[in-house]
Parts: sequence; structure tokens; C-alpha cells
Amino acid sequence: MEPGYGLKVNADDNVATVFANGTEAGDTVVVRDKKGVEESFVALNAIPYGHKIALRDIKKGEPIMKYGEKLGIASVDITRGEHVHVQNLDSARGRGDL
Repeated sequence: MEPGYGLKVNADDNVATVFANGTEAGDTVVVRDKKGVEESFVALNAIPYGHKIALRDIKKGEPIMKYGEKLGIASVDITRGEHVHVQNLDSARGRGDL
């Protein structure tokens, strides 16, 4: 199976956006940063197109960083390769936490 691809935009990012349809648990996702450096990850669960994959383990309470911006806070411990979305991310933008 062809790997899925993801993009890491900022060096501070701890998640990347997956640009592949049908990424399932166990599939390889190749993440490229803006310098062209690639790293492979195994998706731990299904990741829909345009959703996020964790690039490293993220502890509960840590900020979720994408595009160099804090999107929210991890509501649980997140494992490298895990789908990052509403099930494990608490948005803090509208609350003024970030």
C-alpha cells in the first residue's frame, strides 16, 4: 500500500496534517517538514484527510502545536502516531487560555 503523506510546517509543531484519504491503523504516514526532511510514522488509528497525527508523545495538559500556533491542550496523554482531534484535544482559543 502507498504511504499517506503529512506536512509539518513549523519546527515547534507536535502534530502534522495528513493529506491522504483512507489512512487506517497500521498504515505508514510520511511527514515532510518545510526543509524537505521526511520522517515515517505508523498511524495508530484511522486518520481522515486533513486531520492531525501526533509527531511525538504529548502529555495531558500540554499545548497542541500546529503551524507554530497553539491550537488547544491535550485532554489525555497522546501517543506518537495517534489521531489528534476532538477526542483528545481541548480547544482553548475561545476561552482565552492560550
